[in-house]
Amino acid sequence: MSLLLAIAALLGSCTSAPRLLSFPFDAAGRSLNSPFMEATPRMAGRFLVFVSDRRGSQDIYLFDAVERRLVDLPGLNALDLLATSPAVSADGRTIVFVGSRQGQSDLYLYNRDTTQLQNLTDNLPAQVSDPTISADGSTIAFAASINGQWDILVYNRFGQPLNIPVEPR
Repeated sequence: MSLLLAIAALLGSCTSAPRLLSFPFDAAGRSLNSPFMEATPRMAGRFLVFVSDRRGSQDIYLFDAVERRLVDLPGLNALDLLATSPAVSADGRTIVFVGSRQGQSDLYLYNRDTTQLQNLTDNLPAQVSDPTISADGSTIAFAASINGQWDILVYNRFGQPLNIPVEPR
């Protein structure tokens, strides 16, 4: 499925009638639509985050749908880190994603204001997947394989687990 169709499907589920977004095609990969592989698009507010192999490695890109341009992400994409499953806060300032190095996956948080990349699960002895982030960027939920089973964990933006009370039924 092309990125454009995926976006249309995502937005179509949010309204009563689907709508097709038309963004220009750029053969050099400087726009949203390109001849390169785009994967796992997620939209929050006016921002769309996705993974693409435009520069010969699996990097994260952020697209501003209002300004219709890619947003610079200095310090985010590293050659030794395989990035997957990004999610973005509604204001576009915080990106969370799974990064893999040497077979170990961790959850990373990127702050656009400070251009800092932080490993949130460095001390978690588990594989992680499928992160999502709250609209304000303060809370991250993700799946973690601990002791042979997958659980949902919730962390704050500083990498500290949050204890979410569960009321018995």
